[in-house]
Amino acid sequence: MNALPLVICSALIAMAMMVVVWFFARRMNNAGIVDIWWSFGFAPVAVFCGIAGSGHPMRNGLIAAMVCAWSLRLGTHLYKRVMSHHPDEDPRYAALRIQFPNHPWLMFFGFFQLQAVLIGLLSLPVALACSNPAGGIGAFEVAGLALWLVAIGGEAVADAQLAWFRGQPANRGRVCGFGLWRYSRHPNYFFEWLIWVAYFLFALGAPFGWTGVLSPLLMLYFLTCVTGIPPSEAHSLSSRGDDYRSYQRRTSPFIPWFPK
Repeated sequence: MNALPLVICSALIAMAMMVVVWFFARRMNNAGIVDIWWSFGFAPVAVFCGIAGSGHPMRNGLIAAMVCAWSLRLGTHLYKRVMSHHPDEDPRYAALRIQFPNHPWLMFFGFFQLQAVLIGLLSLPVALACSNPAGGIGAFEVAGLALWLVAIGGEAVADAQLAWFRGQPANRGRVCGFGLWRYSRHPNYFFEWLIWVAYFLFALGAPFGWTGVLSPLLMLYFLTCVTGIPPSEAHSLSSRGDDYRSYQRRTSPFIPWFPK
């Protein structure tokens, strides 16, 4: 199976999954679980691409394993975070309820399906890599794997440092400027974005592999302009006030850099 059919089938698989997620979210009255299953949703899509793709089995297996490892790590991390606040709902979804007071769950059904379509679009590099007819592992795959290892390690370290900081009673209400968070206000988002750059590099050796750049560009847009940094910064400003404003003035917003 070539790249385009793989992308279409990936989106259909994700859409079917999101119907089930929507049903359970409605029963729990918590739309925030979509974040968990959006992350987990890439694993079955990657496995499907690896099996159904017409590319070399070694390459297909490697990219599928990379995506599954990332998907399961991030999904588990989000599960712990979301369920630790259950039954309270993420403020982003509570705000959406206010905007659509008459039929909130009908709105959420459409929102969940959009998340499924996004899984399909973001899986483009995986589909390209899994339809690459070249034999063996080349320079692009090696470069992508190397960057992926750095990125997933950096994201795991950033998440662990933030969890440790928040777990200390003396740090309650304080801004985390510890470890990687000293050099970026959102190092977890930065390394998350690098993971998608790594998938693009991995797919670059495939025919039309350059089109896979859509994936990291979309992720960069969502992280910096939509669902990542903007709501996170707004929440931090409302809860930590001047301390966070001071942190903003001295710390890079996204790309790690030396503090001012």
